[in-house]
Amino acid sequence: MPDPKLPPIHIVRGQRVVLDSDLAALYGVLTKRLNEAVRRNADRFPKDFCFQLTVQETAFLRSQIATSKTEDNLVESVISNRSQIATSSSERRGGRRFFPFTFTEHGSLMAATVLKSPQAVKMSLYVVRAFVRMREELLTSAVIFKRLAQIDKKLLEHDVVLQDVVEKLLPLLNPPPDEEKPKRRIGFHVNSG
Repeated sequence: MPDPKLPPIHIVRGQRVVLDSDLAALYGVLTKRLNEAVRRNADRFPKDFCFQLTVQETAFLRSQIATSKTEDNLVESVISNRSQIATSSSERRGGRRFFPFTFTEHGSLMAATVLKSPQAVKMSLYVVRAFVRMREELLTSAVIFKRLAQIDKKLLEHDVVLQDVVEKLLPLLNPPPDEEKPKRRIGFHVNSG
């Protein structure tokens, strides 16, 4: 099976998460169905597995990623239609009525178990790989930054030593100026004196 496009992973509330719409697309189900399954199994999704975004978080994410036309008005439609949310029908109007849910690595796996579709089981492996790859890249970056800090420290130490060597060598390169000694004249001279 070819490697499908892994879902984008975002940082929200200090956690790496996947949006419900991206996870639903990966698992081959509608976002609405994914969220229904999560609500039916709420005890399996504590706050560190799944949480709903706030107005500010939704607006921030929307500004960071390209969104579809129906999601462009997500914040505005949810805020302006709060009283109509319970009565609106998805057949009458397209787009979201609620702020997106986000799933952590563990929440993404739990979603695969509550969906129980063959596609969800297969794709959960890809989600795990995406989080593992991100973790490895972060660890690699941390190691590189640590090594760069060590090199920078060494260079500073070497700079101090080199500066000391240069200060000590400069007097040797420039001999001290001769004191005015009378020059000895060449030839036979009679001392007058």
